[in-house]
Amino acid sequence: MRRRATDYRRPVRRRFSHWICALFGLFVVAVLVLFVVHHNHNEDRVEHPVHEDDSRMERVVHEKLNLTEEILSATSLSRQLAEQMTLAKAYVVIAKEHNNFHLAWELSSMIRSCQLLLSKAAMRGKPITLEEAESIISRLSSLIYKAEDAHYDIATTIVTMKSHIQALEERANAATVQSTVFGQLVAEAFPKSLHCLILKLSADWLKRPPLQDIANERRNSPRLVDNNLYHFCIFSDNVLATSVVVNSTISNADHSKQIVFHIITNGVSYGAMQAWFLSNDFKGATIEVQNIEEFSWLNVSYAPIVKQLLDVGSRTYYFGENPNIEPKLRNPKYISLLNHLRFYIPEIYPQLEKIVFLDDDVVVQKDLTPLFSLDLHGNVNGAVETCLEAYHRYYKYLNFSNPIISSKFDPQACGWAFGMNVFDLIAWRKANVTARYHYWQEQNFDKTLWKLGTLPVGLLAFYGLTEPLDRRWHVLGLGYDLNIDNRLIESAAVIHFNGNMKPWLKLAIGRYKPLWERYINLSHPYLHECVTS
Repeated sequence: MRRRATDYRRPVRRRFSHWICALFGLFVVAVLVLFVVHHNHNEDRVEHPVHEDDSRMERVVHEKLNLTEEILSATSLSRQLAEQMTLAKAYVVIAKEHNNFHLAWELSSMIRSCQLLLSKAAMRGKPITLEEAESIISRLSSLIYKAEDAHYDIATTIVTMKSHIQALEERANAATVQSTVFGQLVAEAFPKSLHCLILKLSADWLKRPPLQDIANERRNSPRLVDNNLYHFCIFSDNVLATSVVVNSTISNADHSKQIVFHIITNGVSYGAMQAWFLSNDFKGATIEVQNIEEFSWLNVSYAPIVKQLLDVGSRTYYFGENPNIEPKLRNPKYISLLNHLRFYIPEIYPQLEKIVFLDDDVVVQKDLTPLFSLDLHGNVNGAVETCLEAYHRYYKYLNFSNPIISSKFDPQACGWAFGMNVFDLIAWRKANVTARYHYWQEQNFDKTLWKLGTLPVGLLAFYGLTEPLDRRWHVLGLGYDLNIDNRLIESAAVIHFNGNMKPWLKLAIGRYKPLWERYINLSHPYLHECVTS
């Protein structure tokens, strides 16, 4: 039997199969290498946190949502729609005036459609397409042409719009005046919580004779006239506000036991003020409370301001039906004798040599005792100047058209602020500043030199006698300015809530109110009942 011849083709096929396997293996290895390299490359690229990508996406979305730029673009459909809508609104008014209510209704309907489309574009963050806008633009153009064809020409439109603009201006002015009046009424109003506190404290004063005995004993304390101590004075009828001033001053003082506070109030608040300061602890500081009604020397024959405040004509001038008086000048504080008592400090405290005057709407944040060692260079009044802004110059407070003012004062002289002032009472008596104050009050009998308030006459009385202090001693504006720099507030020794937005009122600026509230003793039961409730 013959053997089968050897088949040489099989080995060839086996070699080809091995070659394919080798190529496949190399391919797999190359893929793995590429995968590893690509993976490492991606890891190297992912260096920024995910939130950066998110913020980038948010910026893109924000840019897409910028409909204002879209409307301002000269070639955008949004601008065309906005312009047609503005013109259509004008024709709505004119059509109604000509009793064409059907056309007015059609225009109003298309205006609403236009507003809806613009709103949708803003919501989705994409520009308006031609397909969306074409029908509205076409229809609005047709209606505007119809309005023009009805003889609502440009001249008619201009006349009508002028009359409406004038009417709107009158309404806006009336609303502004009304808003000012309402704001002034709120600022002048005495909060129920403070009224409640005064009633409870006054009842305590009347029902607790020992309090009155303690007050009588302290009235003759030698500390009240000791010039080695630090003396402060406040003239106010607001118990809570005065308490915050006293508490903040003492809390930030290095030596609270060397501080003496002299408080003067009116007859209504006298009992409440005495009861409050006698029944609370103020870290060993001495506190004196006096009643202005006991100052018999402060009468019509001596003080021109008393005569003016009692004058019926003055009250009628400011609180009657006088359209020329600004609402802010109708504030009762301007005819309060307590407000003018600052000009009689040397006579109230004849034995004192230096004193710091504080308004009741300030908060003390740093130790004020260094004020007593400041060199005033022979001047009477140490005060922070306010002419960093152009407004606070003499010509803004006084009537320089009157020769008695223009001949004696520089209209560009820098103004300064009451609220935190250090007075050298020896220099005051020597310069006889109170007599200067009396002179200018008498000159202003017809109210032509200035309107109301104590600052204008103070600028006159202390002219040439004021030493400018570092601005950080006294930062103003927390009762009206929303944008005071936090760093300036933090660096201030005294912050002043001058303005209508007082911190004890509901309309106080919320950003600043905690600076005042931190010095209220909420543990007192009356405060808990009257204020916090």
